[in-house]
Parts: sequence; C-alpha cells; structure tokens
Amino acid sequence: MADFSVRVRFAPSPTGLLHVGNARIALVNWLFARAHGGAFVLRLDDTDKERCRPHFAEAIERDLTWLGLGWDSFAKQSARMEAYQAAFTHLTQSGRLYPCYETAEELEYKRKRQLKRGEPPTYDRAALKLSDAERRTLVTEGRRAHWRFRLNHEPIAWEDLVRGPVHFEGQNLSDPVLVREDGTFLYMMPSAIDDIDLAISHVIRGEDHVANTAMQIQIFQAMEAAVPAFAHLPLLTDASGAGLSKRLGSLGLESLRDDGIEPMAINSLLARLGTPDPIEPKVELAELVEGFDIGRFGRASPKFDPTELKGLNARLLHTLPYAKVKDRLVALGLGHADERFWNAVRANIAALAEAGLWHGVCFSTLTPVIQDRDFVRKAAALLPPEPWDESTWSQWTEALQKATGRRGKELFMPLRLVLTGREHGPELKSLLPLIGRGRALARLFGEAA
Repeated sequence: MADFSVRVRFAPSPTGLLHVGNARIALVNWLFARAHGGAFVLRLDDTDKERCRPHFAEAIERDLTWLGLGWDSFAKQSARMEAYQAAFTHLTQSGRLYPCYETAEELEYKRKRQLKRGEPPTYDRAALKLSDAERRTLVTEGRRAHWRFRLNHEPIAWEDLVRGPVHFEGQNLSDPVLVREDGTFLYMMPSAIDDIDLAISHVIRGEDHVANTAMQIQIFQAMEAAVPAFAHLPLLTDASGAGLSKRLGSLGLESLRDDGIEPMAINSLLARLGTPDPIEPKVELAELVEGFDIGRFGRASPKFDPTELKGLNARLLHTLPYAKVKDRLVALGLGHADERFWNAVRANIAALAEAGLWHGVCFSTLTPVIQDRDFVRKAAALLPPEPWDESTWSQWTEALQKATGRRGKELFMPLRLVLTGREHGPELKSLLPLIGRGRALARLFGEAA
C-alpha cells in the first residue's frame, strides 16, 4: 500500500558537477520514495553565493533526468530566505541562538590551546558570559557577531536505518555557527528548516553528516517540529580507498555519459553497491524498486570500480531490446539500424556508439582484407543466390568446406576478414544477410564496397 507520508529529499549544492557518489545518494532516496509510494524532492542548497553557479544547477537537473530520477517537487534555498530569517528570530527569542564576537584568529588560538591540553576543541561559550556593556564595546570596536546554536548538554540518540543505534553526548559537541558575520546562513539551519517546511519524513544522506544530524535533531526540537528518521550511507571510495570528489572528472556523470555509459548501468551498479545482493544489469528502474530495502546497505565503504561499470554497461547493452535504442540509433545517424541489425550487433558492443562501426561494415564502403586470393575466389563462386537469411552462412560454408577441405578457423577467418575487415565481431550468420550479396561479392573480388 502506498505510504504518502514518506517524503525524502536530495539536496545537492550547485558548486560542481555530480559524480557517482552524489548519484548514489540521489538514487537511494528515489528508490526509497518509490518503494514506499512516497515523494522525492529535489532541493538545491544554493545559499553559497561565492561558489554556486547556475550552470551547475542546470547540470544537476540534466544529470538526474538522464538517470531517470524525476522529482515530485522542487525547491531552492535561495528563494527561502524569509523562512530562515523567521527561524533565526524564533531561535534568538527562545535563547537558543546567541551572538559571538571572536575573530577567526582568536578561535584558532583557543582551539590550539585545547588540543595542547588534550581537550576536545569545542567552543567554550565565552560569549554567553559577556555583559551587555561588553557586547556594546565590542560592537563599537567594529566587531560583527556570528551566531551559534546553544546545544543542550544531554544525550542525543536515534536509530539509524543503516548504522543502527547512534548516540552522542551534547556536552561533547561544539555549539555550531548557524549565521556568519555577514548575516548569511551556513548549511546547518537552512537544511533543518527546509526539512521541516517540506515535511521531509526521512533524511537519507552520506555518513559525513552523522555529527550534523546530532546537532540538527536539537534544531528540530528547538523549532518544536517532528524529527525525521535518518539513514547515513557509507561514502563511496575509489579503487585505492580514497574518497570521491565532485570535481573528479572521470567519475562525473557528465563524463560517464560522454563515454557511452548507459544510465541504467549506473543505476544498476549503485543500487546494489554496498549490499550483499548481486549486481545485475536492469533495463528499468522499476526492477530496482521491486524489493528495495535500505536495510540491505552495510556500514563498510564500498569501492567504485570504473572497470566494473564498463563491464556492466556492456552486459546491459547485450540485453537491451530494440525498442529501447531505436530512437538513439537514429540520432547517431544509423539509418539502416533496424531490429535485425541491433540483434546482430548488440552482443559485440560495449557502448551504443560502437554500433556505428558495425553499421559501416554492413552498409558502407569497406576495403576488404584478403589473405588467400585463390580461396576467396572459390568462395565467391559458391556464394548462394538471394534471398538470404541466417541459414545462408551455414549453406555457403558447408559448400566451401566440401570444395576446399578447409574447416574451422582456416575456413572462417579469411571470410571474416574479407567481409568485415576485422578478426572479431558479431556472428557472420547474422551479418551476412545485412551485408547483402552484391556488397559481399564485390568484397570477395577485392573491391572496396
């Protein structure tokens, strides 16, 4: 039964292009929503005016659309400043936000002293001890306040959908800065306020946000709002165990798309990476929704292997029905690429664009490779008349075997070279009817055809 109370969000910052690590978080959110009949929200966390760019925002939407991860609603933090200002007022009046006047240099000095004494580098709440007169003096001196959220020094715990029980002690956490000196909001508060206003029921994100979650739970509570459920996925690493960067071009979705990787190859890999379930090529997202269980994800950091993705991409193409590629083959300019052609070549390509090579073999001019001219001329003489089908190849080679005594590779390789110009490729029983008798005969006589 559909659970329309389930609402999840994918909230990237448009400061760079999406990579496979981002795609995994988006996909898991989308699959979770669809598996529960809920809603998937795309929210752009674009409050950082220095680093956010419109073309990155457009690229995010383009990449998600390419993956098939459509969203049910859309929000941009840059359009929600009034909501954050109202939350700022509420938290200030309730005593949970307080102004601080230390410079970055002073805070770094405090931090180094704490570390030297073996203490955790948490804020000492010196600003709370300032008198009104001392605050006025600091303001007169030109100090501008940044604002911290006063954490309650009490246990913070939740049952994480991936990590299991998680526990923090409030006194071991530093009061986070929610508002900069220039009045702009940092990640922590807008994210929580958005989750409240957008009625997000489950926050599914990377494990690098675990400590943030502990602090945001208290923000939810301070705003007198329901606390969502949380799931923190371990971050993907590369083959060496290093983390992925959104500026690591070779693993960016845009780069993978340009390399001919199919969106469903990416989805098929990322939906199962980090689970005990087998990684298999799926043609439709619905196949991944079926039986999806976020509890299947383990706590170990999965390694993303581009070689594995390429292999999965090839396996996917080998199973794709013609209807799934028809329009794309036309877009590649392969005018003769009908269903018969696709079924003949799909098992021999690792990227869709490679179909163009075999389209050229079948329908364009090719200079034949002739190793044994006498044998090839005998083959030409025995070439059956049309019409041709997949039985033509066996008829021809059986007759040629009887006439020459050749068999196996000695028989087949010279024919493959003269007909296709290549040592390997699709089965010739499938290619031969596509090449046609006229073109095949010309190649057997050594003509470019």
